[in-house]
Amino acid sequence: MNTKSLGYIVSLQVGLPRVIEVNDTRSFSGQTWTTGFFKLPITNPVWLGTLNLDGDAQADLENHGGLDKAVNVYPIEHYAYWTKTLPLKDLPSGAFGENFTTDGLSESEVCIGDTFEVGDSLVQVSQPRQPCWKLARRWGVKDLAIQFQETGRTGWYFRVLREGFVKAKDKLVLLDRPYPQWTIATANLIMHHHKKDIDAARELANCPTLSSRWRVKLSRRSTEIGMEENNSVRLYGPTAEPT
Repeated sequence: MNTKSLGYIVSLQVGLPRVIEVNDTRSFSGQTWTTGFFKLPITNPVWLGTLNLDGDAQADLENHGGLDKAVNVYPIEHYAYWTKTLPLKDLPSGAFGENFTTDGLSESEVCIGDTFEVGDSLVQVSQPRQPCWKLARRWGVKDLAIQFQETGRTGWYFRVLREGFVKAKDKLVLLDRPYPQWTIATANLIMHHHKKDIDAARELANCPTLSSRWRVKLSRRSTEIGMEENNSVRLYGPTAEPT
């Protein structure tokens, strides 16, 4: 296919895990918690490796990060919706914990397996983001993770095929789209809304560029019919945390 610039990085954010204490104004729950959610924008070129951008890391390595989730991407187009919908104004860059805030890309057009050249690097779309309770806790909106999931305004992840330097304002140039049928929006519908459609789950699970974790989850639906995944911990958080 011919290369095509579909969008660009509006801002690029990184951040290391930190402990948010009970007396911190960001600890809305009144509990201490550890998170890599708080990221700050950087304008200089930064190295994008197979696992992370330099200066970035995740607190919960069981559910975040890894080869399939090296870069968290979120469209700036959604910011207006959340500003209007939520009691939140003047959301800063990286407000939703994303590394790349992008312009010109959306869940309805970005597809699993899309390969982009960005800066010196080569990245590939691996899966939609599955929002977790830390998103809700960060902004003090109890059901925010559910709202992200239900509206489909989730963003997505990149895996890194070629390491290199990237920076804000870099274009995202589409080099390959092997699975145009599997948009992020479609994948979200199958995972979160069409849970009884075993055939669709099986077909999506067979997409070789889908993240291994999603392939396993979707494959289980065809072998564990009637067994529905319990997402309460992901969406609402642990029942108790150390204080």
